[in-house]
Formats: sequence, C-alpha cells, structure tokens
Amino acid sequence: MSATLPRPSNALLARIRALALEEAPRATALRRELHTHPEICYEEVRTSARIRQELDASGIAHRDGLAGGTGTLAFLAGTADSAIALRTDIDGLPIHEEGNAAWKSRTPHRMHACGHDGHTAILLGAARVLKRLSDECALPNPVRFVFQPAEEGGAGGRRMVEDGALRACTEGPAPRRIYGLHNFPGVALGTLQTRRGALFASSDRYEITIEGKAAHAAWPHHGHDPILAGSAIVNALQTIVARELDPLEAGVVSTTTFHAGTATNQIPATAVLQGTARALREETRAHIERRIGEIAHDIARAHRCACRTTYLRGYPVTRNDDQSVAEFERIVREHLPTQRLEHMDVPVMGGEDFAFYAEQIPACFYILGMEDGHWASAHLHQPTYDFNDAAIPFGIEAMATLAVADGAAAM
Repeated sequence: MSATLPRPSNALLARIRALALEEAPRATALRRELHTHPEICYEEVRTSARIRQELDASGIAHRDGLAGGTGTLAFLAGTADSAIALRTDIDGLPIHEEGNAAWKSRTPHRMHACGHDGHTAILLGAARVLKRLSDECALPNPVRFVFQPAEEGGAGGRRMVEDGALRACTEGPAPRRIYGLHNFPGVALGTLQTRRGALFASSDRYEITIEGKAAHAAWPHHGHDPILAGSAIVNALQTIVARELDPLEAGVVSTTTFHAGTATNQIPATAVLQGTARALREETRAHIERRIGEIAHDIARAHRCACRTTYLRGYPVTRNDDQSVAEFERIVREHLPTQRLEHMDVPVMGGEDFAFYAEQIPACFYILGMEDGHWASAHLHQPTYDFNDAAIPFGIEAMATLAVADGAAAM
C-alpha cells in the first residue's frame, strides 16, 4: 500500500462539493436518458456507448470492450503508486415499467428497476469532478472507474476481474482498494450506511427435475405423480433453514417456480422446480447445497419418482474488508459533513456481484439513502420503482471524496 498521503485541504474538499453540485444537473439528465433506454445483461450496447461519449467529452482515457463487450474502464492519473477504484453497474432488468415519469422506459419489458441508471450517472459525475480537479492540480491518488455490465444475474463483475479490471496496465497502476455503492429507497436521503464483514449474501440457483410416470387423472394408481412429489419437496426444503441451521444463522431457500402438466385430466410425466438459496457463511452455503440435493432425491424416491438436481453457484458473499470500512467511516466523518454515517446492524440477504472484486482486493461497498419526504418509490426490482435524482449530488461528492481522501493522514 502507498505511504500515508497528505491530508486533503479544506479548499479541495469544498471544491469537490461545489463541483458535485455543478455536475448534478448534467448527471440527472443522463440518468433520465439511461432510464428511458434500459438494456439488460450483456446487451448494454447503447449504455456503454453513452458512457464512452461522456468520458471522451471530458477528456478521460478509457479502455473498452471488457466483460464480453460492454464493460469499460476509465483512468485518471495521480501521485500515489497505487490507485483507488470506483465501481458501478450499468444494466437494467427484464421488468415492464408501470411508472408515469416522463423518462419512463420506452422498451417493453425492460426497465431500470434497481437504480443502476443512477449509479452510472453518479460515477460519470464523479469522474467529471475528478477530471476537473486534475486539470487544476495533481490528484493524490490515481483513480480507476469501473463501469460493469451484467450485475443482475450475469456475473459481470467476475468477467471484469478476469479481463484485468484490477490489474496494473499502461493506463495506470493497480488499485489498492475499491469502493462501490447501491441506492436504498428505505434509507434517508444523503445517509451512507455500511458494515464490516458480510454485507450481502451469497446468491445461488437450483433446479430440480422430477421424473414420474404419466397417467390418466382418473386412475392415479397407474402413474407416479411428479406434482405430488414436487409439492412434498417444496415443503421439505423449508426444513433446511427451519430445522437444520442455528436460529442465529442466516439462510434462505425459496422455491420460486413450479412447472408441470399441460392438461387438467392427466398426471404429467415430469415436474420442474427452480429457486434460490442464500447464505452469509461458506459453511452454511455448502450445507444448503448438499441438503437440497439429498432431500429432493429421497422424497422423489419415496413417491416412486426419479430426480435430477442442478445447483448453480452464483455470487459469493459480499464481504467488506475491516480496514476499508474503517477508512470509509473516517472519510465520511472528517470530510463529508453534509452526509450522515450510519452503521448497518445486519446484512442484506440480496446478492451483489461486487463480491468478485472484494475477493481480490480490500473493498468497501456502501448504501446511499434515497428518502427525503418529497419523493416516494417502490422498493428495488418493482415495476413502479424510480431513482431519486436528489441523491445524485450526494453520490457524486461521496465517490469523488473517497478517491481523493483515501490513505490521507488524519489531523
């Protein structure tokens, strides 16, 4: 890690705050444009083109075509021998928007239902603020901006890491730490929340195919009913968390799809169940994975059916580094007086592929609050969700300040 850097001056921090407010209208306009044209997992062609256009307009060097084509890295020079990385996600979701805003999605069954449009606008705003600062004086830290596709189930973060997002390159040194944010509608505007250790759960998927024997519904004794077996499996899987985990240990097993049959008067030959499993510890994750297979197989057999189980490991636990959280909290307390720092008492059981960066280098992921009394939204992944643009200057200031103040000496 670099030697301790000089403490940023009050004038520099005030300049960041002023520039964040100046850049907010442009970032807001871009956010609404991105919201109007959402693109999903690995299809973010227009979105990544707009990111490159904004970087070019600001004179910021970038490397394109990562993670299958739509990932982008951008770079600013600094005096330290290692960089600070700032990451955002750029993809939308396959959800049909039901809101009424003028910037409502124009693409059926596509929308920014998780606020990645806001995250992208914030990081581009922070990049513009830091570029303007770098034109006035040398930045203390080189900065690497990570614009990542396919967070929503596509593991774009893993592909960005594989493509060198955290390695030294001709454009700049390797990052020593990475920061990322996510908006939360239920948290007060301008509030920043985080915690040490596990922040988001691992997120895995399972599929269970039950093979029975078809029969006329009037003569069920001639068949082996996969629907009955599947129903028993759905119920029994709930015992993994309810009866096999310590009550103080977090875990989720949710069967979310059940497909079987095509006629009301026939017992079908097969049934397919799908669902998600989540945990906060690797030991818990492994136990859930093993027991889903065992329970499904044994119950199917008890119903005279066969069973195939596929368990697909997705995102690991998003685990914040203790020292990185301490540095984040120090920076917020000392340099962001307009923002409120809150400790998250418990993790969130949602998944987040920022985890792939956190497995490689010290990392801190944090929450940006959205509620201000004048704005109300559904929660994440709902068809009436929208991002609160009033949060944009807070996000820009936080990201830019983290990049400048990380590693600086305290008074």
